[in-house]
Amino acid sequence: MTKDWKTRTKLVHEGTRRSQYGEMAEAIFLTQGFVYPDAESAEARFIKAGEDEFIYARYGNPTTRMFEERIAALEGTEDAFATASGMAAVSGALTSMLRAGDHVVSSRALFGSCLYILEEVLTRYGVKVTFVDGADLDQWRAAVVPGTKAVFFESMSNPTLELIDITAVSEIAHAAGALVICDNVFATPVFSRAVEQGADVIVYSTTKHIDGQGRALGGVVCASREFIRKTLEPYMKHTGGSMSPFTAWMHLNGMATLDLRCRAMADAAKEIASALEGHEKLSRVIYPGLPSHRQHALAMAQMGSGGTLLAFDLKGGKEAAFRFMNALEIVKISNNLGDAKSIATHPATTTHQRLPQDQKDALGITPGLIRLSVGLEDAGDLTADLMQALSVA
Repeated sequence: MTKDWKTRTKLVHEGTRRSQYGEMAEAIFLTQGFVYPDAESAEARFIKAGEDEFIYARYGNPTTRMFEERIAALEGTEDAFATASGMAAVSGALTSMLRAGDHVVSSRALFGSCLYILEEVLTRYGVKVTFVDGADLDQWRAAVVPGTKAVFFESMSNPTLELIDITAVSEIAHAAGALVICDNVFATPVFSRAVEQGADVIVYSTTKHIDGQGRALGGVVCASREFIRKTLEPYMKHTGGSMSPFTAWMHLNGMATLDLRCRAMADAAKEIASALEGHEKLSRVIYPGLPSHRQHALAMAQMGSGGTLLAFDLKGGKEAAFRFMNALEIVKISNNLGDAKSIATHPATTTHQRLPQDQKDALGITPGLIRLSVGLEDAGDLTADLMQALSVA
């Protein structure tokens, strides 16, 4: 039975659908519509489509369905819905279940677009949002009250790598009857145990580690079948945020190596963080896999790994950070992450540029902060590249 398969087996075989031709590779069904044998069949399918019946690519597609079943099996949820981007997944998961007057509690340390959804979009339509320091369980206890509809957080925050105690926050939320929505992109599906730890809805930007090659935008929401099909699907199929079959096909191919890639990246990230720690040009190195990280024990208990990203703060501020980035030879400057190529990002002037300065200060996004997404290059080569760039900074 597939439930007994290990991670790498699921990543290669789960959810496979084969046509009458018995193809070995996953087929890509580049079609927006489907033909019915007769009018009665069309009527019957619109009343209730069967398990392997499709109506329109915005509603579902055989290739997309393969991807959804594979990621759901990996994450440990009953079902999944693939979306056009990571932000389509975040906004869909929240908006599909919320109404005017509902209350949401969220961690404050979030990606800028997630903050926009919570601060601007949801409040515009009458949803009440309370922000808390995600690492402070007392703040969660004070903010989550009977009637709170949902809690939302990034299990590891972007870009300062602060962890949320998923088990503890889930217990607080469930005691009040609230749903737990977890943006788990930094943890990756490989290191995730979010379902086991109490999360109800898990969201990924598949643009990141799942694609892994910087090729395509995508997202996915993993949850119970009831949430996916009765709450999320009606919203997504009518508002048009579904994943394209071609993207799903690329993601299916990317998933075959997902476990291998993420573990290699995490091993390299730990080696690089250890080499950088204590460097005279840096005021701090942030990596949950280092014993010096204040949430190291939580990271090991929750993920069993420090992950594929690290951050570090140059003492010379923005000027030193820019000199450092401009001197890099292997590591590329971009704002993506989870790629096979290592990527350096300056959050204060890019991904989190629009945050007010007081919010940047509160989140620890300093002018000298660099976020490093570690790729698949040789760890020794990456370390040498970072060291020579630091000498210039």
